[in-house]
Amino acid sequence: MTVTELANAINTTPDTVRYYTKMALITASKNPNNGYKIYGKSAQNRLKFILSARQLNFSVAEIKSILIEADKGHSACPLVRDIVEHHLTETEQQFQAALLLREKLSKAINDWQDKPDKTPTGDMICHLIESADNTDQGGNNE
Repeated sequence: MTVTELANAINTTPDTVRYYTKMALITASKNPNNGYKIYGKSAQNRLKFILSARQLNFSVAEIKSILIEADKGHSACPLVRDIVEHHLTETEQQFQAALLLREKLSKAINDWQDKPDKTPTGDMICHLIESADNTDQGGNNE
């Protein structure tokens, strides 16, 4: 299969095929007649795997590690579990931070609803933000 044929076979773009080829996650041979890259079934299967992993937010480096394990004939499943557990922990932390931000924004809207607009001065840009509860300055989120 050519780049375009591979891309069409798995509903992606030729640029995606070229990118993962450049990243050495899939390989191609050269057509001796015209020098075009030719991809086999193995490249197609790997690219399907890569795209599925990317949908789960795996990084290219993580995918590369998984493929290296598989290429050695080892099960990559323990590595995949570790990566997913790490992603889940990070996602949970981001979710909790988003909930806190939502709470702050809701409080700000409620607190600022009846406050008047003010023209900036040399010492003030927007009194709404500057008078907000800034107890978490300096990185302290409590």
